[in-house]
Formats: sequence, C-alpha cells, structure tokens
Amino acid sequence: MGSPDRVLFAGLVSIDRDSSIAVYLQIARQIAGAVKQGILQPGLRLPGSRTLSLELNVHRKTVVAAYDELESQGWIEMKPNKGAYIHSEPPSASSVTAGSSGRRAEFASQTGYTFRRSILLDKPQEPNPGWLTFSDGMPDIRLAPTSRLAHTFSGIMKRKNNRKYLGYSGVEGNVFYRETLADYLNNTRGLHITKDNILTTRGTQMAIFLTSSLLLAPGDLVIVGKLGYYEANMIFQHFGASLMQVPVDKDGISADAVAELCQANRIRMIYLTPSHHYPTTVTLSQRRRNELLELSAKYGFIILEDDYDHDFHYNPGLPLPLASSDQQGMTIYTGSFCKALAPGLRMGYLVAPLNLIDELGRLRQIVDRQGDVTMEQAIAEMLAEGEILRQLKKNQKIYRERRDAFCSLLQNELKGDVDFITPPGGLSVWTEWDRRMNLMRISKQCTKYGLLLPPMLLYQNESVTAMKLGFADLNDTEMQEAVGILSRVVRESA
Repeated sequence: MGSPDRVLFAGLVSIDRDSSIAVYLQIARQIAGAVKQGILQPGLRLPGSRTLSLELNVHRKTVVAAYDELESQGWIEMKPNKGAYIHSEPPSASSVTAGSSGRRAEFASQTGYTFRRSILLDKPQEPNPGWLTFSDGMPDIRLAPTSRLAHTFSGIMKRKNNRKYLGYSGVEGNVFYRETLADYLNNTRGLHITKDNILTTRGTQMAIFLTSSLLLAPGDLVIVGKLGYYEANMIFQHFGASLMQVPVDKDGISADAVAELCQANRIRMIYLTPSHHYPTTVTLSQRRRNELLELSAKYGFIILEDDYDHDFHYNPGLPLPLASSDQQGMTIYTGSFCKALAPGLRMGYLVAPLNLIDELGRLRQIVDRQGDVTMEQAIAEMLAEGEILRQLKKNQKIYRERRDAFCSLLQNELKGDVDFITPPGGLSVWTEWDRRMNLMRISKQCTKYGLLLPPMLLYQNESVTAMKLGFADLNDTEMQEAVGILSRVVRESA
C-alpha cells in the first residue's frame, strides 16, 4: 500500500475561493482528476482529514465532505480504523457518475484543442424579451394565420396516408409544395418555371449559403451595394470571396459602376435585393434591371437575386424580378414566406436552371437532408386554397397604414432632425440624420427608457449617418411610444 506522505496534495489541488463551485467539490474533482491521469494510483492511502485540511488551509469538515463525495462516486473507499484509500477499481476515466449529492462533474467550458475563429460570425445583439424594440423590418407575428395553419397541419397529421409526410422525401422538397409554389411564383412574379426549378430552403440565408458554397471559390469577386446586407456579405467572405462595392442611388444599384468593374475585373457574382434594396429600401428601376441582365450575359457573372421583400410593395408599378426576363440562365432567384407568414416558419425557396438545382440538391442533402415535408404540405394546401394570397393582401393593407402612420410620426416628432423618403414598399424606413450625431450614444441612451435600438440598425461612417427603422411589427401604441423615446433622446443629445 502506498503512503500519503509520498504525495504533496497542495501541489495537486488548487482552490479558487472566488469560484461559484463549492470548495469541497473543487477538492473532490481535482483528486478524481489526478486518479484519471494516473498521478494517484489505486490502493494509495490518502491523508487524514485533519492533515489534509491543514495542508490545503481549509476547514476539516470541508475535507470530510470532499471524501464523502469521492466515496459516493467510487473514487475512494473508506476502511474502518485505517482511513481513505484510492479505490482498487476506480470509475471509468470517461465520466464521473452522480454521487449522493446528485451533482455531476461540469462539462468542460473550453476545448482542449484549437480551432479557427472568425469575426465575420459575430452574432448581432438580440432583443431583450419584453422590451420595446426597433427591428430592421420584421413582420408582426401577431398577424400570422396561426389558427388556419394549425387546422391545416392537424388535418394532415390525422389523415390515413400521413406516413408519406413522416419519412424521407426528395432533397428538393415536397413535390406538391413545389408544384403549387411554381404556380404561385409564375402568377405573382412572372416566372416561367416548373417544380423542377425549385429547391426548398429554410429561408433566404440558407439559399445564399448553399449557392455560395457551390459557386464561390477563394479569390472570386462579388459585387454588392454600398451599403449592403451584412449577413449576405458575411457569407460571401466566409467562402473566401472578395467584395467590390458599388453605389446605390434612388434607382438602386449603379449599373454603370458595375460595367466599369467588369471592364477591369473578372466578376463571379453580383448580389441584388432589387424590390427594396437592403438597407436603403429603394427599388431597382426597370432600366437598370435590363442593363444588369445585358452585362451578365456579356461578362458571364451570376446574378443572385434576393427578393425577400417582394410581397410588400404599396405603390403600383413594381418591376418584375430579373429572373422573369433572364433567357441566358444567369440568375438565381430566392425568396421566402418568412415575412409573409412568420419568421419562425423557415419556408424559403431557390429558383434556378435544372442542372444547378440538381447539384444544389446534392449539396443540401449533406447539410439538411430535406425540408419540413409536413409543413411544406400545409403551406402548399394554403397556397392552393388561396389562403396565403388572402393573408398577404390583408397584411399589406395593415403594413401600408403603419408605414404612413410611422412616417407621419417621424415628420412630427423629429422634424428638423431626420430626413427620409416614404418607401414605396418594405417593412422599414431608411432615415438619415445630422452627421454630428453619435448614433451609438443615442442607442445606449434609448435603453435607459426601455427602447432597444440594436447596433445592426445603425450606419455611421465618414459618408453616412443613418438608421434603418422597422415599423411593421409595431402597433399604433408601440409606434408612438418608440418614436417618442427616440425623439426625447435626440433632444437630450442635442
């Protein structure tokens, strides 16, 4: 049998008195760790509780509690009139079983290995539950047709043939959903597609990610607007692409600037949000859409058309998507029902030529085997019955009224401080402010009054001082309160 004098426990056990973990557990876990590592061998006699308490400068009862914990977990055995010994058959080194106290060893807080980290993946600040919050243009989930959706979904699950919705499906998505979606897009977007041109996704970001993974390589050049959509830019850079920014004015992204870049560079892709440019909300004119299609055919760059906000346009004359006029196979069109219904319903889609859909399906199946077949069936039935279109028309009327009320509030409460143009569509307003204003300071001050103004909404550099303020998810009372707080903070900051 070993002697306890051969081991100096003060060198094995390090006590952190500021830790939230009880001292006796710190001792027990470190002794167990020493057994796992082979430092303390089976059969070794441990110091008596009094001796170890003096060595570690803790109360004797703390050592007794540590020994009790180790005994309950099987690391040591207590022999009458002899003392504590490392168990001859200690537990597996892979885990520590629950002891009499019901506690378990904590999972490691840090990896034992290194990995590559990226500042591109920093997560934007999340709203605090219960706070009054400005978004970048989120829909009001209180308007979602939850009762109708629940009724449809429940009906599907009660059918005798429901098993076909519970197994594996084609990676492209539910067939009936893609058929009804193709009809819907042909009727509302002027596309000329079949179900085979559609890959279902869990929102537009997944579509952008899959497309970038397949089509971009390190060093490729991607044209984006200045300013642009941060999440999309992050994805392009994640796959090694370099971004080339072009100006955006009242008619959208500059086709002339795109042409100049193409003359001097080999452009792989251009990313567009043509219905309402993110973040400035302007609509890409028909003339520029035609010019970009011509440039794409001439120089061979891909047009990734993110039509996330197509369903909410309040003025007549919204141009059709670029994909509706593309006869060269250069566009990839993506959209979703996330704003038409609710953000939590991750119902997106990607439209492209057949050969690309086939390859994207192969890629998708190693990331996400298939879409939510049952939910896709429910949305398909609601599309076929005209329920989705009725819901969109209802929401569009409500959002138009909220847009007008919000712009009126901005004009009345912040006159002289903010400049904006009433947007033709979308769920937010692009507002420009005096360049002397510190928007981050205003954001922090707003939190004192219970209004969250997330940093992701703030755009401030040497050429712009602006905020993208969503109105659609605020009712009249919330809207008045939010603008009132913002107005108060702006006056106090003057």
